[in-house]
Amino acid sequence: MGDRLCEGRVAIVTGAGRGIGREYALQLAAHGAKVVVNDLGGARDGSPGNEDEQPAEAVVREIRARGGEAVANLESCSSWAAAKRMVDQAVDTFGSLDCVVNNAGILRDRMLTNMTEEEWDAVINVHLKGTFAPTHHAAVYWKSRSKAGDDTLAARIVNTTSVSGIYGNIGQSNYGAAKAGIAALTIIAARELKRYNVTVNAISPHALTRMTDDLGPSTDAQKASRDPKWIAPVVVWLASRQSSQVTGRIIEAGGGVLGLMEGWQRGPMTDPVDDPVAIGKVLSELDARTRRNMGMNAKEHEI
Repeated sequence: MGDRLCEGRVAIVTGAGRGIGREYALQLAAHGAKVVVNDLGGARDGSPGNEDEQPAEAVVREIRARGGEAVANLESCSSWAAAKRMVDQAVDTFGSLDCVVNNAGILRDRMLTNMTEEEWDAVINVHLKGTFAPTHHAAVYWKSRSKAGDDTLAARIVNTTSVSGIYGNIGQSNYGAAKAGIAALTIIAARELKRYNVTVNAISPHALTRMTDDLGPSTDAQKASRDPKWIAPVVVWLASRQSSQVTGRIIEAGGGVLGLMEGWQRGPMTDPVDDPVAIGKVLSELDARTRRNMGMNAKEHEI
C-alpha cells in the first residue's frame, strides 16, 4: 500500500457494523486511523437483532486482526447522552478525536398515506438526530481545543445524505426528508465550524447493502459498481488532513458515479405582485420557464 492518509488520526464511524459503514471503518484503519466502531446492532428497520456477536465487535476484531486499532461502541448515536459518551470514548481511549463519519441509518419505507407516526419518528430520529447529536458533541470538543489555541486541529465531519432526499423518491417521505435535512445541516455546519478548522461534507452513496438489497440492481456489472469499495476512498480522503480545502460539499459516489452535487439555485424571477388574482398568471409563466426537478435518474422529472 502507498501512503497512509490517516496515520495516527482518530475517527468515529456510526453504523459501522455492516455494509458501507463497515467498509469505511476497515479502510480508515488500513490507512492508519484509530477507529471507534459504533453500531447498535439490529435489523434494517431498527428492531433488535439476535446475533451472538454484535456487528461492531466483529468489525473491531477484523481490524485488530489486520494490525489496526479499534474499539466498539454499542450505543445509539441518536441518543444525546450516548453520543456524548461516544465522543468521550474516542478521546479517552485514543487521546483525541479527528473525524466523525455519520453513517447510521434505518428504513421504514411507506407511502405517505400509509405511514404511521412511529415510522416517521423512528427514521427521522436515527438519521437526522443521529447525525446532529455526534456532530454537536464533537464540535463542542473541537471548539474547546481551538479556543485553547490548538493550532494542530484539522477536524472532519462526513455525513450521509441520499438521492432519495435530494431528488425525492416515492415511498420514502421519512427517509428522504431526513436525508434532505442532513444535506442542509452539512452546508450550515460547514459555515459555522470553518472558524475552528473543521470541514463538513456529505456523501450521497450508491451501494448494494442490506439497506438496498430489495431495490438492488439486476446485473453483475451493476452490482459490482455498487460495491462499497467505490465509496469508502472518498471518506478516507475526506477524513485526512489533505482535504482541508473541501467543505460544505455533497459528493455522489458509487454506482459508476463520482461527482459533486450543486445545491438549490434561484430560477426565473420577475417583479413582485401584490394581487392574488394577477399573481396566478405570473407564477404560471415562471413555472413554464423553470427547469423541472431532478428525478431519481438525475434527469428532469415531471411531477
